[in-house]
Amino acid sequence: MATENIERSRGKTEHHVDVSLWFALLFLLCFGLVMIYSASSYTAFADYGDQMYYLKRQAVAAGLGLVAMMFVSRIPYHFWERFSLFGVLASAVLICLVKTPLGVESHGARRWIKTGIPGFNLQPAEVAKIAVILFLAVMICKMGSGIKTWKGLIVMMVAPGVLFLMIWKITDNMSSALIVLAIAALMVFVASPDYKKFILVGFLGVAAAVGLVMLVKYTDVFDSFRATRIRVWLNPESDPDDKGFQTLQALYAIGSGGVRGKGLGQSMQKLSFLPESQNDMIFSIICEELGLLGAAAIMLMFTILIWRMMIIANNAPDLFGGLLVTGVISHIAVQAVLNVAVVTNTIPNTGISLPFISYGGSSVIFLLIEMGLVFSVAREIEYRGN
Repeated sequence: MATENIERSRGKTEHHVDVSLWFALLFLLCFGLVMIYSASSYTAFADYGDQMYYLKRQAVAAGLGLVAMMFVSRIPYHFWERFSLFGVLASAVLICLVKTPLGVESHGARRWIKTGIPGFNLQPAEVAKIAVILFLAVMICKMGSGIKTWKGLIVMMVAPGVLFLMIWKITDNMSSALIVLAIAALMVFVASPDYKKFILVGFLGVAAAVGLVMLVKYTDVFDSFRATRIRVWLNPESDPDDKGFQTLQALYAIGSGGVRGKGLGQSMQKLSFLPESQNDMIFSIICEELGLLGAAAIMLMFTILIWRMMIIANNAPDLFGGLLVTGVISHIAVQAVLNVAVVTNTIPNTGISLPFISYGGSSVIFLLIEMGLVFSVAREIEYRGN
């Protein structure tokens, strides 16, 4: 009887559970809540009379996101194929609603819509990100070898390009628009066997960016809000009391933190000196309080998260599953890199949050839903005991 049980166990199929991925994700979520409280307690008490105002709202959003993630992770990922086109159309409609009475304005930007849930507004750009991931995963599988041609490449980028323009022009959110475009470009790049087109497009893009910066720096051809941001990026000290204020305060925070930091909760810049310290600029508070070592630890956690997702993508049961995970990797990696680049003044200042850590209900909920898709793909990776 014992021998029979051993023989049966050898053929037993088990679902793949990635403990390292779970650890990295939960660490980033919990660390994010700690840092949101640390970065926002002073301003939250000054503005709302409650030190935990931002922490409570983010904790509720994270809780809802975890529930949604668990729900999505239990559904076979192929179920979502049928909603790929609907997701893109729904995103477009939601973006348009920003300009209606349902739109909500905050900090001078109109990028959210009312949901009817107290304390929670929806940012359509976050819906567009996951919609693009799902849509392109389906389209690439359907197009097959057609992706090698210029025509196929252009067809692939039509829907992401339209959402890019809508997010940029309707919600005036260039950062989210660029992330949507970057997700699409990376997914198509990974799926395409011919890299020459991407090298050419990348070279032209870099050349255009350099040309634009040179024009802004040496001429007065452009005099827009974003041109001003480029000038301030090149020389933050040129406008230290206005456009360059946030960047300079972030750099002060990073520099004052040193290697070990001042200690958790000991930041000076969060005391109304650094705008959006709990949001886009939270990485500078991490550097100030926990130093270079703390910042390196966070980057290590993101590296582990992305590495484990890459393993899932490589071992996915089919192309569709691999592309879904690739899209999530692209989203998290691009957004994390851009946030750190903005905070360190490597690129011009623009509103980009740090995934799982920055304050933002819509962001954390939809990021966790995306992680639910990753875990759904991981569940379909089967191995047999020996």
